[in-house]
Formats: sequence, C-alpha cells, structure tokens
Amino acid sequence: MQALIGTGVALVTPFKKDFSVDVDALTRIVNFQIDNGIDYLVVLGTTAESATLSPDEKQLVIQTIVKANNGRLPLVLGVGGNDTAKVIHELQSRDLASFVAILSVSPYYNKPTQEGIYQHFKAIALASPKPIILYNVPGRTASNMLPATVIRLANDFDNIVAIKEAAGDLVQAMKLLQHKPEGFHVISGDDMITLPMILAGGSGVISVIGEGFPKQFSAMVRLGLARKVDEAYALHYQLADAIDLIFEQGNPAGIKEVFHILGLSENTVRLPLVNVDQTLRNRLADFTKNLALN
Repeated sequence: MQALIGTGVALVTPFKKDFSVDVDALTRIVNFQIDNGIDYLVVLGTTAESATLSPDEKQLVIQTIVKANNGRLPLVLGVGGNDTAKVIHELQSRDLASFVAILSVSPYYNKPTQEGIYQHFKAIALASPKPIILYNVPGRTASNMLPATVIRLANDFDNIVAIKEAAGDLVQAMKLLQHKPEGFHVISGDDMITLPMILAGGSGVISVIGEGFPKQFSAMVRLGLARKVDEAYALHYQLADAIDLIFEQGNPAGIKEVFHILGLSENTVRLPLVNVDQTLRNRLADFTKNLALN
C-alpha cells in the first residue's frame, strides 16, 4: 500500500448558508489539495461531519469528490461505526471501486473491551473487499485501541494494512512502530506529533491542518520522510500555532474558518457544532495572512 505513504487529508464537507452540501466548494477544495502537493484524500471521515449527513448526502459527497479528483490521487473512504453489522452491510452494499482502502474507526460509545475491538475488526476484515486502515481516536471513542490489539489484528489479517493513530501519545505510537509487522503502516492522526512519528518510522499522516495549508504541511512530511530533519522542523514550527488554533474550538469549525478566509467555501457547520468565535476568527485570519507573506 504505497498509496498510504505521505500526506493524506481528511476532507471537510462544505455547506452553503442554508446547510446544504456545497458541491462547487467541495470541488474547489479537492483541486486545492491536488494543486498543492497532497498525496491522497480521505472521504467521509470525522472531519467531513459524516455523523450529520444523510445517506443521499454521503453519496453526493462521494460522487463529487470522485468526479473532481478524476483519478489523480488515491482515495480512502471512511466506513466505520459502533454497530458491527451495519458497518459490514455498508461495506457489502456500497460501490467501493474508486477507493484504494477504507478507514474504519474503533467503535465509539459502546466502550468495548480490547477483545470486543478485536472481534469487531475481525468481522470487518472478513467482510471487506478493500484493505482496511484502523482508526484509533480515544478522544472521540472513549476507548483506546491498545498496541497489542492493533498488532494482533495486523498479524492475523492481511487486509488490515495500516492504522491512523490519533491517541496523541508518542510513546504508544513508538510501541506500534517497534512491534508492527513488515509493510504495516503507522499513520499519524495527530497533526502536532506527525513529524516525530515519521522520524520514528511512521508512514505519514491523515491530516486536518494539511488541507488548510497543504503546500507547507505536505512539504514538511516529504522532508521528514527524506530524513531532512532540520528543514522539516522549520516547517513544523511555522505551522504549530495554526494546529493549536484550528482545534481550539472544535473540528471542523476551525479548518472551515480557514477555508472561508481563503475564499474556498463558507464556514458553515451543522449543529451540534457551531462556528468559531470572532476572536479566534481574527487570530486565524492573522496567521493565514502572515503565512502567505513568508
């Protein structure tokens, strides 16, 4: 799965002011990623506000991105949930021809044991026609998929090919890197520790900040993969404040504000999310303006 090396971005779903999906803005955002060095696109992840999209809207988002991308970059589709049977049904009923892999989040809300997490992904692995990227994000799921569980899954199922590790714990990430089987990708799901994870042996990132500042962030990742440490960290520190800013009042409210500042889309989010406040809006605008001047 060489397609998973480098910078992937978790695409937002832009909405018009009436909260409908903005197809034109989504097309602009896809082209913005491709034009500025992103390596692959992740569709219908958490950042896409997929929890508030209807089935018809999800299909519209998929169709729009596939059309806009036109085969230029690999695509990964988010297919996950806390009802194993429903995830399997979606895998078996959705057209996955345009995607190189699926991204599947560890079950949320139910708080399964490690054995429950293993059995959930075992069932998905046996049903999936596409390679699987596990997604560990304890801040959203209320349970941590431990390295031993990940390594067990990676060893037991050839089609479990990677993990998006977003626990924000560099020690945990290093344990994954130490014990993973050959060819298994450990992908950062935390923008702030992407570079140290890459330097420790990680394959790259599935990023949020990367879609707002794709040129700089993808360059940082490439430099990290090339072991050009000083140059990579110079870019990391150039972007570090923005990483804090975009998550300060929730995701994707922060990154949508960046897109609004850049003139790519409205900043509309759906309840229960709300827009960032004016103070943060001003700080994001100042950062974006200053970065453009550098």
